[in-house]
Amino acid sequence: MSLSPTGALRHSGNLFAMALDVVRTLPRRPFQVREFIQQAWFVASVTILPTALVSIPFGAVIALQIGSLTRQLGAQSFSGAASVLAVLREASPIVTALLIAGAGGTAICADLGARKIRDEIDAMQVLGIDPIHRLVVPRVLASMVVAVLLNGLVSVVGVAGGYFFNVILQNGTPGAYLASFTTLAQLDDLWAAELKALVFGAIAAIVASYKGLTAQGGPKGVGDAVNQSVVITFMLLFVTNFVMTAVYFQAVPQRG
Repeated sequence: MSLSPTGALRHSGNLFAMALDVVRTLPRRPFQVREFIQQAWFVASVTILPTALVSIPFGAVIALQIGSLTRQLGAQSFSGAASVLAVLREASPIVTALLIAGAGGTAICADLGARKIRDEIDAMQVLGIDPIHRLVVPRVLASMVVAVLLNGLVSVVGVAGGYFFNVILQNGTPGAYLASFTTLAQLDDLWAAELKALVFGAIAAIVASYKGLTAQGGPKGVGDAVNQSVVITFMLLFVTNFVMTAVYFQAVPQRG
């Protein structure tokens, strides 16, 4: 990747153009059902266990911090509500995005990068096959679907882990913890988290596909592309998360 300002702008423009090509190619037929199923299964298989394991300490840290804070403020009855709100709104989509980008995105980038340096992508274009339609679109859709499902898994595991650590380690009251679940959280928070996961999955797959299809320089170039895709994806995810959270707070009235 060029370090000059013009090179960075060129790569940013090419990435945005590829994202538009993916959106434009989505309704094109025939849809690659077999490729989509294979990629969805592959992304799920490499991310579901790490996501579940990472979500446990996330939920535990949130529960311990909030439990300690509510005890200092004399508001232990709201510890369950605050924990659920934190896990649902922020922790679950962020954990999902990081695992999708770190595990699924790297695999997608390495696969497409290996095809690129073996000239398979050029051969497909010579045969009149669009790599975006044949390879990228199924991977983007698979990442989006898996991200939405993993977000639900992280929410459940995170809330369960928060309950365990709050009740067992901090001597919280189980009834008060469960009764306060819906005090602050609302159904719109769940839909917002699922939308975040959907967008994060698309971003991770598009960035990984772009870096894979533009890899150069043999196996070393593929390795560099994988590293760059993770860094770029993380930066875009945090910026996108901030923007979506700000828009959500402005659009949805919050419970007091």
